[in-house]
Amino acid sequence: MDGVVFPSTGLFDVALNIASVIILFGPAYLANTGAMLFGKWIPDLFGVGNHKIDSGKNWYDGNRALGDGKSWEGLIGGAAVSSCLTVAAHKLWEGNTTSSNRPFLDPLAILEPESWYHFDDLWISAAIIGFILGMSCMIGDSVGSFVKRRKGLRREGDVSSKAPLLDTLPFAFAILLSTLILFKDTIYFESSVRPYAVALLVLTPAIHRMTNILGYKIGLKSVPY
Repeated sequence: MDGVVFPSTGLFDVALNIASVIILFGPAYLANTGAMLFGKWIPDLFGVGNHKIDSGKNWYDGNRALGDGKSWEGLIGGAAVSSCLTVAAHKLWEGNTTSSNRPFLDPLAILEPESWYHFDDLWISAAIIGFILGMSCMIGDSVGSFVKRRKGLRREGDVSSKAPLLDTLPFAFAILLSTLILFKDTIYFESSVRPYAVALLVLTPAIHRMTNILGYKIGLKSVPY
């Protein structure tokens, strides 16, 4: 376990540590993209509908409970994408278990044999961790949507309302909380990694903004937020 301790002896180390946690948690964050893929892009491509989580019903305040942007296909698809990406990260960087391997670290660099998610076929462990963190992202994102609609912020057609903190912090917090509760003995929450995981929570709105601008410029989003 000592081999993956993040050194912080200078600005370069700090930047490398931040990049490492971005890549570690990247699959869970990309669950949002997976949700768009399975909840909107694929259904639109084949001309089929999706199944709204709130069944199109309004809450007591007259606004939709979650809105058209939250579907069962997106929920499951987003978690599945996170799962597949975590398995891919493990396969690509298997054996990268020391700080010298940063920023491309094996997500299973720390895996206690007695943990409930430990399997002889380690890709199963990676799939489970990725799916649960991806599902946490989706649930947190749905909580953010619920709060937005209680505040009267709603989707207009394909354009989501502009609420940068509610669009980011709920899903980032949900991922971090799930890691703390379920995977605190993994590299994701190793003691020297932990401060950078918390820093990622703070940086998430800025990262989200930059990726949205990129998506807008290459035509994947209709608005840059």
